[in-house]
Amino acid sequence: MRRFQIMCAVAVVCALAAPTRAQRPRTGVNESQQPAASAHPAPPPPAPASFKAKYEGGFTGYQKKQTGTLNFDDAGGRLVFKDKYMREYFSLPYKSLAALWGDTRAVTSNAARVVSAVPIYGIGLTSLLMPKSKSRYLVAQFDDPDTQMTGATSFKLESKELLASVLATLAQKAELKPRGEAFIRPQPGADKVP
Repeated sequence: MRRFQIMCAVAVVCALAAPTRAQRPRTGVNESQQPAASAHPAPPPPAPASFKAKYEGGFTGYQKKQTGTLNFDDAGGRLVFKDKYMREYFSLPYKSLAALWGDTRAVTSNAARVVSAVPIYGIGLTSLLMPKSKSRYLVAQFDDPDTQMTGATSFKLESKELLASVLATLAQKAELKPRGEAFIRPQPGADKVP
């Protein structure tokens, strides 16, 4: 046990003593060389018809988290989640979607959590130095047509680019309107002032 503690302490000291890269000076760029900034960013490319996703829960009756695929079923007007055996697990009709948005969560690796729990003075600071990975989630708030209840579900996606294209494509198919970084379905008469 003592040997493990010494090895961890040496690893921390080596990590802290590692050389860091210095900041480089900026190179000058003429304003005439810079591309013209547009008022609106370019829309992301359309999402693929089927893509890998991890269901994180939230749909009534389907609590098991699992990896599968999300599919756009334009003929049926719905978003379909299929399990790893390509069987339909559940679907969300486009018309039932009330809001969509993307979420990012920083996750510390298991190794960093284990090292930070070692009872050596100062070793807990290593968790600050350990890299954190970002996980991207598609969050959908919906009105369940079967139960007449509202709910929210989320799907973990592989990349930021995939999340952006899925959000834009699904919002277009569900006829949602942009609101900040999200897409919503305005209620009838919401734009009228009393």
